[in-house]
Amino acid sequence: MDADTVRRRVLVIDDEPSILKMVGKRLQMAGYDVMIAQDGEEGLAKARVGNPDIILLDLMLPRKNGFEVCALLKGDPAHRHVPIVIFTARGDEADERLCREVGADAYITKPKGASALLEQIETLLARLAPGTQPPGPA
Repeated sequence: MDADTVRRRVLVIDDEPSILKMVGKRLQMAGYDVMIAQDGEEGLAKARVGNPDIILLDLMLPRKNGFEVCALLKGDPAHRHVPIVIFTARGDEADERLCREVGADAYITKPKGASALLEQIETLLARLAPGTQPPGPA
């Protein structure tokens, strides 16, 4: 990546340290800047000040669950454009439907491979800025 390339920022909100470590490392290897949060309140705060380009959000979080975090961010004009990917172990159709209702852009169940997650991130980021490519292997 050359000095003129802007690295995309991904905020990962999950209460499982092993998920944060694994996903964070894989995203960094793919060329993304990574921010992490371990609960809903921290995730909201980091989203509001960190200006992420995309958010990976678990549903089962302490202090505010993923549904609440998604609804609050999508209801905020300053952040509603930021794609939110729900990344959860819950594979319930009702949960997926509710995630769409509160504004989630994608729903991926754990465990999916890193390549499927990266593909979804790249697809959503490409929609945001037509003609630009998210970071990835050169």
